[in-house]
Amino acid sequence: MGASLMAGPLSGFRIIDFTTMLAGPMATSILGDQGADVIKVEAPIKGDHTRGLGHRREDLSAGFLNINRSKQSISLDVKTAKGKQIFLELAATADALVQNFRPGVMERLGISEPAVREISPSIVYVSISGFGERGPWAHRPCYDPVIQAVSGLATTQAGADDVRPRLVRTVLPDKLTAITAAQTISAALLSRERTGQGQHVRLSMLDSLMAFLWGSDMGAQTFVDQPVTNQEAASFIDLIYETKDGYMTVSAMGDKEWAALSRAFEAPSMLEDPRFLTSALRDKHINERLSLIQDYLRERKTEEWMSIFDLEGVPASPTLTRNQATEHPQLIASETLVETVHPHAGRLRQARTPGRFEGTPVTEYRGAPRLGEHNETVLKSLGYSSDAIDGLRRDKVIGVQIYRETETT
Repeated sequence: MGASLMAGPLSGFRIIDFTTMLAGPMATSILGDQGADVIKVEAPIKGDHTRGLGHRREDLSAGFLNINRSKQSISLDVKTAKGKQIFLELAATADALVQNFRPGVMERLGISEPAVREISPSIVYVSISGFGERGPWAHRPCYDPVIQAVSGLATTQAGADDVRPRLVRTVLPDKLTAITAAQTISAALLSRERTGQGQHVRLSMLDSLMAFLWGSDMGAQTFVDQPVTNQEAASFIDLIYETKDGYMTVSAMGDKEWAALSRAFEAPSMLEDPRFLTSALRDKHINERLSLIQDYLRERKTEEWMSIFDLEGVPASPTLTRNQATEHPQLIASETLVETVHPHAGRLRQARTPGRFEGTPVTEYRGAPRLGEHNETVLKSLGYSSDAIDGLRRDKVIGVQIYRETETT
């Protein structure tokens, strides 16, 4: 395929990425980082929307670079008859196909799941949507803030039902859906390896976020016969505290940590206070507990507290800016961030794939592709000649971009 494939646990699997924006591209990038051969199919001329975002170098935005790593790109107009034919030919070579268009779009294009399965019976066909395929909202356009609002996340972030809702200041539903999709695709591929059967996998941003929230934020909605009409308010402050020179967080969930915190504060009375004798009582009197901790923390600087908490075994951390976080010694020791040289975007710092596979390690990261960078390589792998590819360009079935194929090391 031109650029050599990376090592990794998914080496040998081919994924067709027919997604745009964030959730789908990030999901397939995770699979690509783990060794899969990911071919991103984009519309000619503009390609993925995130290519046009700001904070860029040449024609590559930071947003696109960070969620489209480890892929090849082919720019293909699937609205043309020849473009649809090439798409189906490509799908016939793939183990999985991922798309995130609104329900009905793939059917109108003629590349729906039944059409693809006719030419590739064992493929794993993955449909990612905002709200699912059924219901009154299935047809609606969807972005991350919409999911935060309809799921209850914005109200959860506010702390109470009668407080102005607040968005989480990162696109959590999008990124969570990406991680969920990557896991789901891997599970479907594992099933296919054992049974030989492909399947249609459907997941939505709303379903992904609800499953995520339920474990810790939907306790009051868990017992069907104990309805809660108004959610109990959370604490009046969160777990970010002021110190003498900044901010930090301290977490003392269990009795052992509470005792350690009392030693750190040199306050044995904390262990005798009837409001704080058990975890349940400390939760009941959360505002009093957090106020007490805040009063003590104002007495010293953050680093002084960090030294004391380290000795006593209290979970704690200073609150860092994004620039400070990238320089933290723990991230450096864990080699969490990797630096690569992209042939067009220059030197990049990015997060490595989190999982470390001892037997099938990821040995390199290939930078995100330019639009249509791998048109010739992908088409030649399908049997198209150079003259035929030139004809596809003239007919505008594929993009006119002609790039020297490159590989990031």
